[in-house]
Amino acid sequence: MSVTHARRRRITMIVLSVIAGIIALTVLAFVVSPWPGALVIRAVFQSNAAKVLTIMTEFAPTSGVDEKLNVAYQEGNAFSVMDVYYPTGTSQNLGTIVWTHGGAWVSGSKDNDRPYFQILASHGYTVIGMNYTYGPEATYPFAVGQLNDGLAFITAHANELHVDATRIILAGDSAGAQLTSQLALLTTSPTYARELGITPALTPDNLRGVILNCGIYRMSAMLGGKGILAWGDDTSLWAYTGDRNLADSPAMAQMSTYDFVTPDFPDTYISGGNADPLTDLQSKPLAARLTSLGVDVSPLFWPADQTPPLPHEYQFRLDLASAQTALTQTLKFIEQRLGPGVTSTTP
Repeated sequence: MSVTHARRRRITMIVLSVIAGIIALTVLAFVVSPWPGALVIRAVFQSNAAKVLTIMTEFAPTSGVDEKLNVAYQEGNAFSVMDVYYPTGTSQNLGTIVWTHGGAWVSGSKDNDRPYFQILASHGYTVIGMNYTYGPEATYPFAVGQLNDGLAFITAHANELHVDATRIILAGDSAGAQLTSQLALLTTSPTYARELGITPALTPDNLRGVILNCGIYRMSAMLGGKGILAWGDDTSLWAYTGDRNLADSPAMAQMSTYDFVTPDFPDTYISGGNADPLTDLQSKPLAARLTSLGVDVSPLFWPADQTPPLPHEYQFRLDLASAQTALTQTLKFIEQRLGPGVTSTTP
């Protein structure tokens, strides 16, 4: 073997060893910490959210809605901000929808849903989009307490925000629907409030209803899967709960609002797409459970052969006729619980 050939072989072996080391360290990072996986999931969700935002923007009103953006509801936390939308020129305190965004508990922003909030506000209501600290930046139950603090801020500043604190609907999508179901349960079940150790900011009299889109309410149903989607679920929940062993996680048990709901749970609008696996695993069982308890439930589900198939978060894809139907049904639910909206006026 020539000297040159031997040197090339040594260099090749060194390069291969370095590559193998990098791969091993990368795999180890994914095994010992939720951060790498959470960042991958976050990037995917942000990409999808940007596409849906483009679709929604085409349907947003171009006038008739005023806004207050990035209102801080806690000091010292950049995530603790809300956006407030209301009819132009209003001087009234209006029936209010408080919306918690989705993002698999590790991503998302109120900004992604801005056109939807503008649409709801254009029908004569105050709409508030809430940000919160997701995982792994903070772990459960930080976000629940944080959002509860946000509700306390809203009621304390009701006049400034054009909020009628006696007429509030809590709403959310995906992971935000799960959080919304916890806030509603926290408000209406003293037993659950004690379980979480959180004093609810709202009273049952404040709360007129709940809107739940494409959410998760039976955490055990998220476990035991295989493939990339199951890996994503496990990683997101590890990042959010701080628990690697999800099957025995106290956080997972508390997050499973299906197991805690009572007949006092608020009137509920609940929906999911026919191509979203969470619909059969989560939304339909919760709707059935609430109905069996005597809760007034307004479900919107679709036939299995619905065309085009309706994916997760279909309600935001307003270029679909089914999403327009969901918007109409959502507004009907809001009007029935909050009363007719006001008409915007010129200041």
